[in-house]
Amino acid sequence: MNRDFELPLPATALLAASTPVSGTLALAASLILLAFGWTLGWFSSTAAEIGQIWWRSETYAHGLIVLPVFAWIAWRNRDRIAVAQARPAPWMVVPAALAGLGWLLGQLVSVSAASHFFLVALVVITLVGTLGWQLSRVLLFPILFLFFGVPIGDFMLPTLMDYTAEFTVWALRASGVPVYKEGLYFVVPNGCWAVVEACSGIRYLIASLTVGALYAYLNYTSLKRRLLFMLVALAVPIVANWLRAYMIVMLGYLTDNKLAAGVDHLIYGWLFFGVIIFLMFWIGSRWHEEPAGSPAAVPTARAPGRAVWLALVPLFAVAPLFAGLETKLETPAAPFELEVRLPAPAAGWMQADEGVAYRPFYNGQRGEATASYRSPDGGLVTVFAAVFASQQPGHEMVTWGNGLVTPEERGPKLVRGGRSDIDGLRFRNATVVAGSERVRVWQWYRINDRQLIGDAELKLRLAADRMLGLKDASAVALVMSAEKEDPATADARIGAFMKAHGAALDKALDAAAEGAP
Repeated sequence: MNRDFELPLPATALLAASTPVSGTLALAASLILLAFGWTLGWFSSTAAEIGQIWWRSETYAHGLIVLPVFAWIAWRNRDRIAVAQARPAPWMVVPAALAGLGWLLGQLVSVSAASHFFLVALVVITLVGTLGWQLSRVLLFPILFLFFGVPIGDFMLPTLMDYTAEFTVWALRASGVPVYKEGLYFVVPNGCWAVVEACSGIRYLIASLTVGALYAYLNYTSLKRRLLFMLVALAVPIVANWLRAYMIVMLGYLTDNKLAAGVDHLIYGWLFFGVIIFLMFWIGSRWHEEPAGSPAAVPTARAPGRAVWLALVPLFAVAPLFAGLETKLETPAAPFELEVRLPAPAAGWMQADEGVAYRPFYNGQRGEATASYRSPDGGLVTVFAAVFASQQPGHEMVTWGNGLVTPEERGPKLVRGGRSDIDGLRFRNATVVAGSERVRVWQWYRINDRQLIGDAELKLRLAADRMLGLKDASAVALVMSAEKEDPATADARIGAFMKAHGAALDKALDAAAEGAP
């Protein structure tokens, strides 16, 4: 009998892979569960926040399918996983530490989006470091798909709403409908319309990107086609939302608001979006690519030894390290109050009992004050100031719900915004419509003797100061005047007030903040 013969390639691969298949799959599954369980266990509160957002928010409800899709795609690739080599990458501790630092900074300044993003990033990095490059390449798509679970995207709302309003008004005028536009609000001959958050298209955009990514992965093999389809999945929902908004307003206009003037316009919108997405996938199916039928590679490298696995200890130490730092730095503060004393009227100005009735929406402040002043020409200016300190959840100055207007649709409306400069200092300005009152507002922040106007800028400065051991006490100030004629007149009145009282007002804000423990 001749014992020197060769098996054909498929048989060789099958024989080589037959014994370690179940063991390799079990090892990969164990490593995945270990990476998930260890990381999420140390950051359970942040993970719970993400889960709650998935459950209660329609915008981010797609997050509920992220983990099942991860598991399903991993199972689809079980044959490739079975012949891949698990070889940990201990050096992933470096990006893991950066992700942990990002999570910590997000926690310290109460930016949930940052905390959520960096937690998912830490899970991804821990997965890659634990599985190694060979297994991670096999699971590249499901690993990256985890980022769709980050409930982030609200920062795009103002831009999406603005472009939707611009296109809708342009399309209406092109159709011969006269329109008066002011900010996100516009009036046609038989009704008033507004682009609110539900009309921004953010839900369509995120849903399209999530489903589009999965579709591209399952139907194409070339990177070029996958990226092109993702670009289509990005552009189509934006343009479709513009058309949806235009069609709804036109439907209301043509039927004298008998149709599309209530909740039904949301139903029409989703139906229209569903048809558009179906057509996008149907057209995309014409370029479908069959998966390449290459034989599975047989691992030849030795299994990693104990020393390699022990080298993962620093990677797994990242989670408890930053979780412990957050517990140490975020010591709950006992309740306290701060006194805010606004400056006395400057020469030529007088204290006034009346002023604008509008008030901004701020909660969690440690102290606040309001005062009105009468200018030499009889104009009225109202000042509102609030001081925040020990800025932990419930006491943050820049957070959801705090600002010039309330998120509720029936509250005051922000119709115009911009910036003003006086003596080298910048201010954020806006026009707010509160009932029958139009109010011009100048706004700025004070933190550790610095004046800022941007929310993101303030959060970054707050994070830096807290890491340096400085106090987080900060203040927000608003100078308001009724906009009876035009914004320029109210701006001139507020500008005159700031020239006469600006230095004294900043001094009063800094003094109030210095009283924080």
